[in-house]
Amino acid sequence: MKLVRFLMKLNNETVELKNGTIVHGVHASCVDVSMNTHLKAVKLTLKGKNPVALDHLRKVPPGGRGRGRGRGRGRGRGGRGGR
Repeated sequence: MKLVRFLMKLNNETVELKNGTIVHGVHASCVDVSMNTHLKAVKLTLKGKNPVALDHLRKVPPGGRGRGRGRGRGRGRGGRGGR
């Protein structure tokens, strides 16, 4: 819980990712329970490239999951044992 409080206090922050990308932005909202942060007024600088300005940066949950009946569950039970 202390880490969440610490992350909520961050305002203008710069983060360097493992691949050399630098992200600089302002927290749009506090950190949620999943430790995700939402940034606004973001400046994204890929390694060796020009900076790109973004309005906001956030993690969006995938929309295609859990729709339809039996998606990704194989061919079903069959009912007659394969006859």
